Amino acid sequence: MARPRATFLEGRRLVSLALLAALVWSIWQVQWDQPIIHGGGIGAAADLFRALVTPELSPSFLATVLKASWHTVAYAFGGITLAVGAGFSLGVIASGVLARSSTGRWSMIVGTRGLLALMRAIHELVWAWLFVVAIGLSPMAAILALAIPYSGILGRIYSEILQDVPEEPLSALRTAGASEWQVLLYGRLPIALPDMLSYTFYRLECAIRAAAVMSFVGVAGLGFQIQISLDDLRFSEVWTLLFALVGLILLIDLWSTWVRRSLVR
Repeated sequence: MARPRATFLEGRRLVSLALLAALVWSIWQVQWDQPIIHGGGIGAAADLFRALVTPELSPSFLATVLKASWHTVAYAFGGITLAVGAGFSLGVIASGVLARSSTGRWSMIVGTRGLLALMRAIHELVWAWLFVVAIGLSPMAAILALAIPYSGILGRIYSEILQDVPEEPLSALRTAGASEWQVLLYGRLPIALPDMLSYTFYRLECAIRAAAVMSFVGVAGLGFQIQISLDDLRFSEVWTLLFALVGLILLIDLWSTWVRRSLVR
């Protein structure tokens, strides 16, 4: 039997039409009577990129860069550590793999995923502002600002990874008399662990970038130093700080590659 042809307003065509309409609307809303580029912007951009080849490498400033990098890494690791613990616990519940009945399973999934959505709906920079107001310019403000939204993100991804584990090895464990907790510990987790670790390392990279950005609210770190250098128009210092941030990301990437390869062996 021949399949009916899709009309113009069905499926991918409808999505394409909606995206095109959104593009046209956004272009229409631009105030074209205003200059696109600031009058002094070209000169400032030229000074900024000219400083790319002459980064600040004085020993005193490099010591400042190392200290700021250490603060950024400490915030990232502190936030991601809390996020992994909370995200894993909530992810297991949100996956529904421990529920015994269909009703209980869907109640766990809907309720917990609603909580995870609420946690990740607010950006970490907004959380940082809120915690700075609540507890001041404390390292705990940066750590908690990372931990809450990243718990929501990791919890959602962990739940989906656990749900996507093939059922064949799990059925074998259940046939042998294993409970759902035992199936989780000896079946789902060993299979899901490589993917969970891979995504966790990716989120650690994101946490380092986020920790640097959150430093703009006043918490010590690379972002705080970048803001000081930008305010003083010391573009050579800005590039040194940016190179330090890139170096941190590369180190995390190399570390995650080594860990993943060690698991495969």
